[in-house]
Amino acid sequence: MKDYVVGLIPGDGIGPELIDAAVAVLNAAAAGRYTLDFRWEDGGAGTYRRTGRNLSAEALTRIQSVYHATLKGPAGLPEVRSPGGTEAGVLGGVLRRGLDAYANIRPVRHPGVDIDYVLVRENTEGLYASRDAGVGNDWAHTDQLLVTRQGTERIVRKAFEQARARGGAPADGVRRVTCVDKSNVLRSYALFRRIFTEIASEYPDIEADYLYADAAAYQLIACPARFDVLVTENFIGDILSDVGAATVGGLGLCPAANIGDAAAYFEPAHGSAPALAGTDSANPTAQILAAAMLLEFLGEHAGAQAIRTAVDTVVLSTSPETGSALSPTGSLRQITAQLCEHISDHYTPTALH
Repeated sequence: MKDYVVGLIPGDGIGPELIDAAVAVLNAAAAGRYTLDFRWEDGGAGTYRRTGRNLSAEALTRIQSVYHATLKGPAGLPEVRSPGGTEAGVLGGVLRRGLDAYANIRPVRHPGVDIDYVLVRENTEGLYASRDAGVGNDWAHTDQLLVTRQGTERIVRKAFEQARARGGAPADGVRRVTCVDKSNVLRSYALFRRIFTEIASEYPDIEADYLYADAAAYQLIACPARFDVLVTENFIGDILSDVGAATVGGLGLCPAANIGDAAAYFEPAHGSAPALAGTDSANPTAQILAAAMLLEFLGEHAGAQAIRTAVDTVVLSTSPETGSALSPTGSLRQITAQLCEHISDHYTPTALH
């Protein structure tokens, strides 16, 4: 029996409750098939308040070299700020840079609707590479948008590999990667597009497609079924992923993977919703779908599918209000119990492989 060591970062606000729910669902999927050895790590705004750092160097080392993968809850609190004014508890920057988790992968889907695509966002460069940097004063400030050949080549290849593993766009079944940029305005984006075209020639079985970011935002709303995989720079990807979330019900349904060559972590796309903490009313869907992505990364495809099927059946098919921060049908504990029961009753590896 395989044994996986999985890191857990509960985060802030509703994060600890969501991680508890995800652990229960992961254990239901693992029962009798493989073991999950969970290791808890402290990180987020609460950690920053206590220590002056949102994640210790020791924790980062364990995430990179000890754990097979890490599941993170939402982190950060609006009132906990760094001296520069940014949210101090948000862990995305320290994890992405520290782990070189260069690929942010956001699946956008909903059962029964022709929306099923993956947004692949470069995670370590772009405009956000200027976070806590830049040059300026009280009168003006400038930040840099960084695009490198190495960073672009690897994220574009990741996008084409995602497309190769999928069944194509819902509208026409074509395996397609869409490059999203603003190369009509900025030279950095022109470099991104040029490198995309070079890499696309290595994948003749996959259609290469191009859109400017504003047109992509429009088409994600107007005709999302044409999309299979999109690849873009960090800042643009951050915006488009929220546009996509709105078309399937909200951020409460959207998980994210952050993957590098040496480590990976998985999280919900939404924030910590501190007002809901401790009320048993938070929506666990995105966190639990992030857990399914973690199993997929570990190669436990049947377990991942069992979780997704349970979510589709228990949550997404029973309530129109699935994507809000509030739990859609009953309490957080009730939904978790229903998901675990569905997995236990229906998960047979031979049926799901």
